[in-house]
Amino acid sequence: MTQTILVVDDDASNRVTLERILHREGYEVHHGENGKKALELVRENRVDLVITDLKMPGMSGLELLKALRQVDSDLEVIVMTAFGTVETAVEAMKEGAYDFISKPLRRLELVTCVRKSLERRALHIENRSLRDQLGTLGKGDLIGTSTIVRSLLDEVEQVAPADATVLLSGESGTGKGRIAHLLHRMSRRRKNRIITVNCAALPENLLESELFGYEKGAFTGAVGRKEGRFDLARGGTLFLDEITEISSPVQVKLLRVLQEGEYERVGGTETLQADVRVIAATNRNIEKQVESGALRQDLFYRLNVIRLEIPPLRLRDGDLPLLAQHFLQIYAQKNGKSLSGFTAEAIDALSAWEWPGNVRELENAIERAVVLCRDPVIGLEHLPTPMRKGGGSRKWIRFEVGTPIRTVERRMIEETLRNCNNDKVTAASLLGITARTIYRREAEWAEEDTTPKA
Repeated sequence: MTQTILVVDDDASNRVTLERILHREGYEVHHGENGKKALELVRENRVDLVITDLKMPGMSGLELLKALRQVDSDLEVIVMTAFGTVETAVEAMKEGAYDFISKPLRRLELVTCVRKSLERRALHIENRSLRDQLGTLGKGDLIGTSTIVRSLLDEVEQVAPADATVLLSGESGTGKGRIAHLLHRMSRRRKNRIITVNCAALPENLLESELFGYEKGAFTGAVGRKEGRFDLARGGTLFLDEITEISSPVQVKLLRVLQEGEYERVGGTETLQADVRVIAATNRNIEKQVESGALRQDLFYRLNVIRLEIPPLRLRDGDLPLLAQHFLQIYAQKNGKSLSGFTAEAIDALSAWEWPGNVRELENAIERAVVLCRDPVIGLEHLPTPMRKGGGSRKWIRFEVGTPIRTVERRMIEETLRNCNNDKVTAASLLGITARTIYRREAEWAEEDTTPKA
């Protein structure tokens, strides 16, 4: 959608000059000769940015700024100042103006200021939209609106009411535990407990007794009966994380529970009936584990009744900003900070990262950024160094088919200069041209901008 700029100035020649420059940059431009007309245009049209002179008859630019804030709090305002009005311009910025530019106007300064102002408006709107989206989600919901996540949630909703065993497969950090709890919460067993066992964290002898419990005297130190996780989860759900890490003897006992619904405690003779729904998870290729003999084939068949694939973060198109905002809110509250969102550069860097550690890695990165951030929003400088190097430099410039080559060249040079803080030597090196070429092009553009159209 084309962005709209309103130019307010009682000098008609200034309005025409600004309109010509901004039109060439691809913006839609409205203009008004005073504050009253400007307010009418803002109320009747969608306006993204207002550029207003400070000294005007009737309503001043400062008074207009205050009135605009009442109409649209997200509206960006740039004030134009002449010599001797800088103090008033500073006062305008205190009232919420984005920036001020001095007359006579310099085209590159104007265009750069306009782009940064519109980027900030887009950022404010996007961050608010993310907060609004999060507000509609329950605390336990899987955060995300991508097609692949919506499809997964549909499967979860369909599978949850059944008592069939579910196998969750996916890379480390994708949220398999969250899905397990969501399945339990949506099941008929939700009034009872969900018990989690990390099979990789326990040695073989301890895992067996943890799962099935033990009787007094079963081994040295067994001074009394202890209930196992199958006992504790009775009537509820047992979540076995990293299921491929259990040993063969324990696999045999687990297979019996899944197949017959029976087990004995370690050292006991009483056969007990299991009343649990089992959800298992793994971050390994489970078929290869079966092929290698690490996992029994018959156990695999019992576990793989219903299979849910949990997608990696890199495939969850569009979910990253929402997840980042979610973790921002959590850790900002935890650390007593007031943070509203992220800069566009930070989101670009986060989006460019491959996330080998998936959602868990993202959560850790956002927690770190919140702790380090002293600004209202998280910027590129608050992210881990590898992310800053990998994603911060990625910048896309799009052109419509048929855009004149001269326009493309101008935009490319100006964007590169902007990202190089107007360092012409560095920009020329990146573009493969000489600094002299940039100076020459700027002189040509300045002449074009000041030459009236026929």
